[in-house]
Amino acid sequence: MPTIDHDIGGTGAAIECAAALGQPCEGRLLVSRHGFNARYDLDLGSGTFSRPGHDLYGRSLAGRIFVFAGPKGGIATSWALDALAQRKLAPLGLICQQVNPVLVQGAALAGIALLAGYAPEQAARLVDGARVRLDPQRRRIVMLA
Repeated sequence: MPTIDHDIGGTGAAIECAAALGQPCEGRLLVSRHGFNARYDLDLGSGTFSRPGHDLYGRSLAGRIFVFAGPKGGIATSWALDALAQRKLAPLGLICQQVNPVLVQGAALAGIALLAGYAPEQAARLVDGARVRLDPQRRRIVMLA
């Protein structure tokens, strides 16, 4: 089971994840408690959540590190993430509890860092607006502020 570990240069704590890919990045969290499908939850022309009823409706994920429960839906997320990246509207990183092959493929194709499988009790530490560093090589989310 993933645990909290200590990391130099952060607030002293890091959340370990079971799986990760991509390059390190730093940014502010955008947190949703909903599942995610890049094709059907977003306006791909603006990078904003466009599905009424979504807890982030009207907000943009561009340049943020997006935290969500897990992927939902079919194969569209992989090409939609790439389309967002080509338009410079993609998130810097993705953090979720569960992944599927489509999400992994999309993150890899779009060059987006992805960390998954953190201990569920750590979800409360991932708050909207918090600054973090994703360290995929070490499978860690480092809390910065």
